[in-house]
Parts: sequence; structure tokens; C-alpha cells
Amino acid sequence: MSTPVVTRFAPSPTGFLHIGGARTALFNWLYARGRGGRFLLRIEDTDRARSTPEATEAILSGLRWLGLDWDGEAVSQAARADRHAEVAHQMLAAGHAYKCFATQDEIEAFREAARTEGRSTLFRSPWRDADPATHPDAPFAIRVKAPQSGETIIADQVQGDVRIRNDQLDDMIVLRSDGTPVYMLAVVVDDHDMGVTHVIRGDDHLNNAARQMLVFQAMGWPVPVFAHIPLIHGPDGKKLSKRHGALGVEEYQRMGYPAAAMRNYLARLGWSHGNDEFFTDDQARDWFDITGIGKSPARLDFKKLDHLTGQHMSAGDDAALLHELQLYLAATGAEPLTEAQSERLLQAMPLVKDKAKSFAQVIEKAHFTLTSRPVRPDEKAAKALDDVSRGILRELTPRLQNASWTRGNLEAIVAETAQAHGLGLGKLAQPLRAALAGRTTSPSVFDMMLLLGREETLGRVQDAVT
Repeated sequence: MSTPVVTRFAPSPTGFLHIGGARTALFNWLYARGRGGRFLLRIEDTDRARSTPEATEAILSGLRWLGLDWDGEAVSQAARADRHAEVAHQMLAAGHAYKCFATQDEIEAFREAARTEGRSTLFRSPWRDADPATHPDAPFAIRVKAPQSGETIIADQVQGDVRIRNDQLDDMIVLRSDGTPVYMLAVVVDDHDMGVTHVIRGDDHLNNAARQMLVFQAMGWPVPVFAHIPLIHGPDGKKLSKRHGALGVEEYQRMGYPAAAMRNYLARLGWSHGNDEFFTDDQARDWFDITGIGKSPARLDFKKLDHLTGQHMSAGDDAALLHELQLYLAATGAEPLTEAQSERLLQAMPLVKDKAKSFAQVIEKAHFTLTSRPVRPDEKAAKALDDVSRGILRELTPRLQNASWTRGNLEAIVAETAQAHGLGLGKLAQPLRAALAGRTTSPSVFDMMLLLGREETLGRVQDAVT
């Protein structure tokens, strides 16, 4: 029977969920969920100065918005310091680690001399093989004994076999002289204790893997499957930074992108399934595999994100989109919709979601149903309501009062009225749109008329011409 898949996402709380971290979390989530496994969350909060409750909540909030649910409670790495120290002492007792009494001044003096003489600055502790009888009564760090010959091979599922000469590895400190564990030890102990089978993370951690394997091997623990994924770059091919745009996922929420589109887009940043671009969560869970991750950095492309957003908006469930739009309004500090506005927007959603690239565009297109009489046209729409147009709308009003309220009849009446004045249908549609929506951009005037109904439509036209 095969071991169940267990993945983890282990961010440091920096005050927001980085877009690259969000993709890493997504890859871990997809891999676990697609195999009936578990996806765990660990907050690597050992930097107590930066690791505030607010910073941690920002990570959790970003994951919740993306829809990436985790199993069990989030683990605090800092809270497990005693367990990490325990493992360091177990390695010491087993002879896989040793006490090092070298001071920081002695280590720096060694490295300075090595730089001056052109030698390797890799510190070799004189205490590695020292007789315990010679140990002073002084503070000591615990260092793991690294192999000094041969090579360490990281069997990486993305990068292939990565070979590192062991004479390039130092005897890593696992417990400082003040008794606090180092990050490299904590990661390994936590991964083992949490039962992590697959470590999927950014390739900036690739060099750490060789040093972390020393701890796995010293403790006789199984080494998880490693998959180091390339980082995300900006459109110019350079490391992602603020100059390229939004870095935190909460910024994308405030920009009005739906979570489903973000999941789809992030999945395609560095992973592919044939030529498929648009796909559902169920398809992503079924299709996702480490073998589909490329070795080259992915590039952020807002045009592709906008294109996918349009597809997800069009295909999205109307009630679900309305719920997420309300969360978008809350995230941006905008006024919430009233119950009546929510009901009207839900009715209008099939009209306003099509081709929208953000929730802001949905709200703009839905202005006609969110506003109430008298409709106040914006500057562009007001220009369409000149004296001539108002006169034609006055003439149109009695014909609409007695019309059968179907699309075919409404189109015929408006077209006949426009033709009687030597105008094309579009020339009359614009002032009619301005009267109904107060905007120059909206759904079809006939869709709006059908949704608003006879009484509201006639009331709005009457307001515009008086």
C-alpha cells in the first residue's frame, strides 16, 4: 500500500501573501487534493520581530480568498523550538553531531585570514574530532557532521539530479550556543513530524536541500520527494518586484480579479497540460502533476490574466460571482450593496458578466440596475442627451407605453422611430442608453428594458426628457 501524499506550504509571515508564494501553495494544494492526500500549513515564524499576529493573518486571509483550504490547524514553527532542540541533542548523542566551542570572533578571524590568503572561507571546526576531555566549560553550538568526501545528490523532480560536492558543505550549526535551533533544522524536524512526503517549493531553496538532507540522514528519517520550482519573473524577464505591479494576492482581490481566474492563471505560471489554458478547479486537480512543471522561470502577463478572467466571469455561477463581488467591495472599502441592489444585480448578472475583466467592470456595466431614479448621466452620457435626441425620445415614449414588452417588439419600435428621423438604430440607442443607464457603456438597451420592465423604463426616459 502506497504512502498517502502529504504536502505543505510554509511561508514566513511578512505581512502579505506573495504572488509567488500563492503559486507554491496552489501547486502543493493541487498535488495533494488530486491524490486524495493532505495539504498542511506551517507558519515559519521564528523571526519574532517580524512575525506578528497581523502578518500571520495576512497569509491566512490570502489563502482563504484564493480558496486554498488546508487540513488541520496551521502549525507555528516557533512554538516547536523545544522539539527542534531535542532532535539536535539526539544527533549529538548518536555521534552525528558535535559540540563546537568556536566563538564568532574566532570564526571571523579564520575567514578573514582565508580571504587574505585566497583560501576557501568554508569553516572547518577544530572541535569536530576533539576529545571530549578537552572540552572547556563554556557555551557551545551543536554542529552536524557533514560528509567530507563524495557528493550529495538531490533527486529533484523538476530540476533533475542535482549533485553537490560534499567538500563544499560545512558542518552546519543546528543549535546555537544560546540554545535556539536554526531554521535549517526546524524545517526538517517539522517536515518529518508532520509526515510531509513531497516538498514542493521555490528553487531559491534548492541549495538548502543538500544541507537539510544531512539532518534527515543523521536521524535515519526518509527524505521527502523534492520538487524545486522556478521563480516567477516580470514581463521583462527580471526577478519579480514592485515595479512589475502587484506582489501580494490581496492586491489582486482589490483589483477585482475573481479567485477562480487567479487559480487558473497561477496554475499556468510554470505548469502546463498540453495546450489547455482555461480550465476548472476539478480539471486542474485531475491534471496537475509535477512532471508538467517547466525548468524555466514563468513570466507574469496581465493580458493573459485578463483574458482568463473574462472566460471565468462568463462561465461563473451568477450567485457565486455576486458573493465574491460583495467581498471585493468590502476589500476595497466601498459601500456594500443593499439587499434590493443585490437582488437586482443577481438578475442582471447574465448581462453584465459577459466580457468583463474585473468586478469593477461588472459594477460599471451594472450601474443601470444599481442606481435609482432619477438617473444622473455622467459627462459622456449627458452629451448624448441633446435637444434633438430628447425630442425623439419624447416621441418614442407613447409608443412604448402600449407596446407588447418583448424584445422583438421593442427592437421594431425603436428601429421604426429611428428610421422616421433618418437615423440608424445605433444613433437612437445611445441617447436611450444614456437615459436608462446614465452611462455610454452598458448591456444592450433592449436587455436593459426587459430587465427594468415597462414602468421603470418609461420613468427613466421621462426623467431624461423633462
